[in-house]
Amino acid sequence: MISDPIKLGLAAGWQHINGAQLAADLQLQADVVVIGSGAGGGTSAQILAEAGFKVIIIEAGPLKSSSDFKMQEKIAYPDLYQQSAAMKTKDGAIAMLQGRCVGGSTTVNWTTSIRTPEPTLTHWQQHFGLTELTRQELDPWFEQTDKALNIHQWQMSPNQSNDVLAQGCQQLGWDHTVIERNVNGCANLGYCGMGCPINAKQSMLVTTVPAALNAGATLLSYTEAWQLQHSDNKVTVILCRTRDTNHQRRDINISISAKHFVLCGGALHSPALLLRSKVPDPHQLIGRRTFLHPVLINISEFDRTIAAHSGAPQSIYSDQFLWPTEDEQRLGYKMEAAPLHPILLATKLPLLGEQHAELMQSFQHLQMTIALLRDGFGPNSPGGTVELDKFGDPLLDYPLNELFWKSARHSAIHMAKLQFAAGAKRVALAHDPLVWVNSVEEAELAFNELTLQKYQTIVSSAHIMGGCGMGASPELGVVNANGEHHQLENLSIFDGSVLPTSLGANPQVTLYGLARRNCTKLLQRLSQQA
Repeated sequence: MISDPIKLGLAAGWQHINGAQLAADLQLQADVVVIGSGAGGGTSAQILAEAGFKVIIIEAGPLKSSSDFKMQEKIAYPDLYQQSAAMKTKDGAIAMLQGRCVGGSTTVNWTTSIRTPEPTLTHWQQHFGLTELTRQELDPWFEQTDKALNIHQWQMSPNQSNDVLAQGCQQLGWDHTVIERNVNGCANLGYCGMGCPINAKQSMLVTTVPAALNAGATLLSYTEAWQLQHSDNKVTVILCRTRDTNHQRRDINISISAKHFVLCGGALHSPALLLRSKVPDPHQLIGRRTFLHPVLINISEFDRTIAAHSGAPQSIYSDQFLWPTEDEQRLGYKMEAAPLHPILLATKLPLLGEQHAELMQSFQHLQMTIALLRDGFGPNSPGGTVELDKFGDPLLDYPLNELFWKSARHSAIHMAKLQFAAGAKRVALAHDPLVWVNSVEEAELAFNELTLQKYQTIVSSAHIMGGCGMGASPELGVVNANGEHHQLENLSIFDGSVLPTSLGANPQVTLYGLARRNCTKLLQRLSQQA
């Protein structure tokens, strides 16, 4: 019998208010309100609550636990993801995966744990004045994170899907690395994206959020942070709307007053909250420079069984093409494997009817290599902009320009080289029409002739960053290197929205480390004021 720490905690008296069940409006008071319960929010809530501050955590999604995780896509996607894992950019050209539950995306990510690349930090230092954010400064915080979340290099052999990456790189002499993962007692199931049913994934759901609740914090679930009231350079109250279990808005509202507010709503919802609240924005930076790692997908078929649904979803990556020279004039990209589950795969195949069904029959023999493009490092990679729709909800406008498509073509050809080197019998870029090739030579010819453009070429992302970027001055960022808002003195932002560019690495470790560093600095400040 798997112990369920959430049920045990609730039985022991955790303070939890389920917004879907609230019968009347509510007014609350706290020392600190933490908006969001993901990488930044969970980390911050634990630090502040264990220091004795009265903390309220606001989460728009549900409180779920291992007892709810049935390893079924039809249950997990509506329960745990924004828009049932069907969220897209404003024009519908890019699919985006983002968690919406206690623990945020840490509850549903694939556990890949990579520190901020040093070239990324150097770029931030040179272009955003973030001179204090060096690896020497950040590594101690990453080390604390490693210890707290049991981050370590994966010791088991890679599953067949990731072994394609390893074999292909070995054959071609390309760089590749065994991934570090935040797991403890992992059974190598492969269903990380649906919530860990044995609590092995060290997400915020089973680590920092329970620690904060044990220390006396209050958790509001199904509660959406809607608007900040502010005056005299301070936030005074946050107004929240509750939602029902179908995520529809209810007429029951919650208002919370506090001394300090920590915003960790993610790179879509943090900018959206600031925009709805008409927070001072003298340089029109809120929502701008929002970045994805836009993902291109190569599907390959093997004679041997791959079973890409089984085993650790990601255990190998390659940075062979992550840091191009200026002469190459393309975006860098990281190569990883992606797990295949029936719904996830089906939505990435630009096929209909019999053709779609026929390829799904080869499910056990299919492998998916992905290229995560590194956006935001030059004038021709400006990213996108978070806007508000007519209901006040965030939309991400994310144009894909010529440089992106040039880089996409480069990645498709080189992923094909890798897959063929690992023994694939045929490869296709996820593109409409789906063009299968049987050799590297065919791939170079066919992929160079394809008209790559939105709606035809499948582009997706699970990493959303920026929109409230860090900068040394108000002209360069919404917050400073410590996550302190440049205009509102009692507002801090400790989530992925503060990243000035994309990372070139899966974001969670960067977010844990920055939140741990910056919240510790906030704790010192608040303790002096107390």
